[in-house]
Amino acid sequence: MVSVAFGSVVAFWGISLLFVITPGADWAYEITAGLRNRVLPATAGLLLGHVVATLVVAAGVGTLVAGLPVVLTVLTVAGALYLVWLGVTTFVRPAVPHVASGQVDGAWWRWMLKGFGVSGLNPKVFLLFLALLPQFTQSGADWPLAAQIVVLGFVHVASCAVVYTAVGLGARAVLGTRPAAARIVSRVSGAAMVAIGVFLIVERLLL
Repeated sequence: MVSVAFGSVVAFWGISLLFVITPGADWAYEITAGLRNRVLPATAGLLLGHVVATLVVAAGVGTLVAGLPVVLTVLTVAGALYLVWLGVTTFVRPAVPHVASGQVDGAWWRWMLKGFGVSGLNPKVFLLFLALLPQFTQSGADWPLAAQIVVLGFVHVASCAVVYTAVGLGARAVLGTRPAAARIVSRVSGAAMVAIGVFLIVERLLL
């Protein structure tokens, strides 16, 4: 029983990691945070969003929301609009690296809250969990289903913590002394967030 459970966790971790290392809105936000010397709060916010999604799915709320098209549409549009707004502000006010001076840009809680919005308001996150997590649970295991989902969810969160931190610190290290390149990358990140937000809205409204 233990070996089977361990194998399920490893298999889930492999698939989860593929999603984490795929650039998206989370990467775009983390790069911007790195250039503004706010990697830790931004990462904490992104992780908090994934934790909430895990708990929602474990509690069975995800299945309920997924079965209500109107609620899912509202959540999708709200999250997408937030992503568009964040992308526009990033594009208009691109990040200027402060690595050399050691300065930081913005309050800790603001970056954490924005990070939570990027992942926590994205219905794609908990829908991904809803489709993925149950496949790696075992009905005959000693642990209840909800506990298994929580464990798998936190395995995913751990992968996110490593990758997101590496992306943010990498952006700061590589672009921290290159203001012109940093502005370009920041604007590209902002445009990516806008594009993803618009895609989410169009995709949902066309369903």
